[in-house]
Amino acid sequence: MGSVTVQKSALLLCGDYMEAYETMVPLYILQSFGVNVHCVSPNRTAGDRCVMSAHDFSGLELYTEMVVDQLTLNANFDDVTPENYDVIIIPGGRFTEILSADEKCVDLVARFAESKKLIFTSCHSQVMLLAAGVLAGGVKCTAFESLKPLIKLSGGEWWQQPGIQSMFEITDCVKDGSFVSMVGWPTLGHGIKVLLESLGAKVSSLKMDQASVLFLIGDYVEDYGVNVPFRALQALGCKVDAVTPNKKKGEVCATAVYDLEEGRQIPAEKRGHNFFVTASWDDVCVDDYDCVVVPGGRSPELLVMNEKAVALVKKFAEKDKVFAAIGQGKLLLAATGLLKGKRCASGKGMKVVVKVAGGEAVESEGCVTDGKLVTAASAEDLPAFLSDLSTALGLAVMF
Repeated sequence: MGSVTVQKSALLLCGDYMEAYETMVPLYILQSFGVNVHCVSPNRTAGDRCVMSAHDFSGLELYTEMVVDQLTLNANFDDVTPENYDVIIIPGGRFTEILSADEKCVDLVARFAESKKLIFTSCHSQVMLLAAGVLAGGVKCTAFESLKPLIKLSGGEWWQQPGIQSMFEITDCVKDGSFVSMVGWPTLGHGIKVLLESLGAKVSSLKMDQASVLFLIGDYVEDYGVNVPFRALQALGCKVDAVTPNKKKGEVCATAVYDLEEGRQIPAEKRGHNFFVTASWDDVCVDDYDCVVVPGGRSPELLVMNEKAVALVKKFAEKDKVFAAIGQGKLLLAATGLLKGKRCASGKGMKVVVKVAGGEAVESEGCVTDGKLVTAASAEDLPAFLSDLSTALGLAVMF
């Protein structure tokens, strides 16, 4: 994604039952922009794994916690020194209850604060700021509202976006000095934008107009496959919408997370977050967008049976616009005939689909660009996919 003139480094503080969305979105986006990210957890070493969970509302008064998958650590906690990093990112989730009582973790956060290094928190992870005593003096801070009295008691100033009736209406975060805090994953688009700007990122575009991208989804769309690029493109200033043929703006699609459990041949499918449809199908005009993205999961099985969905993707190609797919999303592209003669990044599960559609299945590369077509083999290849997609859209990020 463009040229990186200065190498930036981020520390991602992890633990069991950290919020998956708030972990994977910043991890993959920063990696795609050339930022070196170390994932660490106390009393664990590189190669160990941390369980992640999805927090979302399921019709009850409080969110539900669902175990989804695991993150493999890539660095050792005991090797960490704040001087080697530009930011520490602490996702939300229950793991911070344990880490806030761990002297080494609390001291680490305090050292980042003392050196004026950026500290990025979300949802419940602001408890680490309370434990480190770094909000005293009226530092503005937001969080999941259950932390409001604690932030005030610690000497911080509670901040809340004005005019909000529901958590899902919140789009903003707050930055006060070196502290960036968010209420939770609904605000990640703007939160990542603030994070990138705070790290000195400059976004450039070959286009005069704002780039616009349409995500074509359905129930059981792959969670990270839609959430990561959707929030990344928001952070870059793009207009981004998500549609599905049989639902209207404001309705939700269920997502799925795929977890390769030990001893299994293929990943287990687990329910992920709900994803809000942002536009109604009848309001979509191809001319309003530069690109269509079809994420993976099982939703392409639903979309491929819908003539309107197949026709929509064809229109993007006919108008010489960018069209992209992740994982099983290539099933829908195959039905349009657009894969014929094209090189496509493909894992084993999509190899036959690509070949039958007349394409060339490339297993050696996680992401492949062939003309206006951008494909990723799986959600694990999202950093490369984001880089290639942004280049196709004429966008570049430089530090």
